[in-house]
Amino acid sequence: MEPVTTSLAQTMAGGNLAYFLAWIGMFLMVGLSGIGSAWGTVIGGSATVGALKKRSEIFPNCMILSALPSTQGLYGFGAFFILSGHISLEMNMMQASAIFGAGLIMGVVGLISAYHQARIVANGIESMGSGNDVFANTLILGVFPELYAIVAFATCFLISGSIPGLA
Repeated sequence: MEPVTTSLAQTMAGGNLAYFLAWIGMFLMVGLSGIGSAWGTVIGGSATVGALKKRSEIFPNCMILSALPSTQGLYGFGAFFILSGHISLEMNMMQASAIFGAGLIMGVVGLISAYHQARIVANGIESMGSGNDVFANTLILGVFPELYAIVAFATCFLISGSIPGLA
């Protein structure tokens, strides 16, 4: 009888690498998209504080723009609930890989889109502070990176529907 060897990853995962891989995907999904939202709202909020030194009456519009990057974290959180029901100790590597991939997609797209959305809104907020009427234009342009976060969220939903078929 040959001895059974286990890899370091399997040992760390308690012998169930698929279960471990799926949870890593979930952590990436929520963590990276949440980091992107936190980072993005700080960028927008910092620009708001600077603009308010010049024009305090623009606060309501600045607050709306500053909050735009917060949605990516919500998409990651929502995708967590969509996919978490598929995680079990009996799952196979294909199912786990689908969840890991969905987590990677949502996490990375959420992180990058929130950061770049924040750059757009921060520029608009700074321009508003200088007296330019660019709220509507900034809002429209700020929605473009958001669309990719929505696509990533929809991808998680579609992947979720395919997981039972991978059994």
